[in-house]
Amino acid sequence: MEVIPAIDLLDGKCVRLYQGDYAQSEIFNDNPVAVARNWEEQGATRLHLVDLDGAKEGKTTNLSAIEAIVKAISIPVQVGGGLRDRDSIFRLLNLGVQRGIVGTVAVEKPELVAQWCQELPKQIVVGIDARNGKVATRGWLETSEVQAVDLAQRMAKAGAAAIIYTDIHRDGTMSGPNMDALRELANAIEIPVIASGGVSSLTDLLSLLALEPIGVTGAIVGRAIYTNDVNLREAVQAVGNGRLQDIPPDIGSTFA
Repeated sequence: MEVIPAIDLLDGKCVRLYQGDYAQSEIFNDNPVAVARNWEEQGATRLHLVDLDGAKEGKTTNLSAIEAIVKAISIPVQVGGGLRDRDSIFRLLNLGVQRGIVGTVAVEKPELVAQWCQELPKQIVVGIDARNGKVATRGWLETSEVQAVDLAQRMAKAGAAAIIYTDIHRDGTMSGPNMDALRELANAIEIPVIASGGVSSLTDLLSLLALEPIGVTGAIVGRAIYTNDVNLREAVQAVGNGRLQDIPPDIGSTFA
């Protein structure tokens, strides 16, 4: 299972929000390029970027920071936040971003996302951010009536490369991932699911690893790697091989 470090960009700085609340942001580093290089050096095989300003404004805002990060590292980068039109996606892909993550537009214009999936195979990922099972949109500032599982099934049929599922109530809280919701979602679709929100320890990652056989192929980690509750290098070594039998008995027994 892939352990994917997250960099959330707000005003060009690396921050973390608490439960998606822009009023509760904490700056972790003024230099996101240095952060990206550090995560690559620690063994990350992919980087997850979120343009928080873009998510709120509906257009890519931290373009210069994203471009600088892509040029500074050699691992694939996926970017979300404010990607609501074709030009915005192509602008990022032309910078070297591997995959664009769409969210709001998948709820509001699913047929448009289906067109992009066909035009850009394996390059469109759908981010589903949920509160109590319902999809939130526009930088998590609004909550729709669309059920997360229903949207995931529709986007899977449309050709999305993967689904990133975030439980907003868990995001930034270090309270552990929502295992029940992830299990339900993964069982409902055939494409990969990437877990996001709440990961606070290596034990959480190992618990997610148990869901890999049903399609949870990655986990995005944010606050926990910035607070050193999760050592990224150790996490990649323990979880990245995807083999439970290689995990020390005292850790693996916690979810056997």
